Amino acid sequence: MGGVSNRLRFSYNRRMHTAAVIFDMDGVLVDSYQAHFASWRRVYGDLGIDYGEVAFAADFGRTSRDILRRTLGDALTEERIRELDGFKEAYFRDILRESFPAMDGAVELIDSLVADGFRIAVGSSGPPENIALSLEKLGRTERFSAIVTGADVTRGKPDPQVFQLAAERLGVPPALCVVVEDAVHGIEAARRAGMKGVALTGTTTRDQLAHADLIVDSLRQIMPAKLRALIGAPPSG
Repeated sequence: MGGVSNRLRFSYNRRMHTAAVIFDMDGVLVDSYQAHFASWRRVYGDLGIDYGEVAFAADFGRTSRDILRRTLGDALTEERIRELDGFKEAYFRDILRESFPAMDGAVELIDSLVADGFRIAVGSSGPPENIALSLEKLGRTERFSAIVTGADVTRGKPDPQVFQLAAERLGVPPALCVVVEDAVHGIEAARRAGMKGVALTGTTTRDQLAHADLIVDSLRQIMPAKLRALIGAPPSG
């Protein structure tokens, strides 16, 4: 009898919580791959270091400090990391201001999720200035109930810290959160956080993202009902 009671209470508690979607920013809401690549190439070019697309693809989804330490070594001081990171992100924002590449279907997906009762958040390793600029360009800042950036975390993906903090700020249990990511490190971080991972192809192949719970080729393939089914959440209303 106690087992039945516990199951009923668990089911009731799940209904009391709003489901949530946590978006990575780069490569998910913003088609920023080329802008990031160009800004990193400029930073490394200033240092006289060749930085190719193979290295960039391997680094995609990591924090800037992780990328810099991997390529320049652990002897790099925190002050120098902040300086180089600042140069890189300033270059990146200049590119976005000149030409903002929103992902196809991003605005429509955001609106449909909110209309369906989802709470939504950003969980990104990018700096707050980048996230603020991107949401402003998307025209959807007010739709997001929580924003977590690289300034809020000490560990980059695949560590789950960024998504755990987003769920905490949303007030939604990890089991009722879906993460939308385009990077292998991001999908792994979602798994470690106890969340379902939806992988968007484009910057990464289907084979590389095979450990995701759902793989899509376009944001337009993501429907609120499909996400609710993925996490076992009841229909809205």
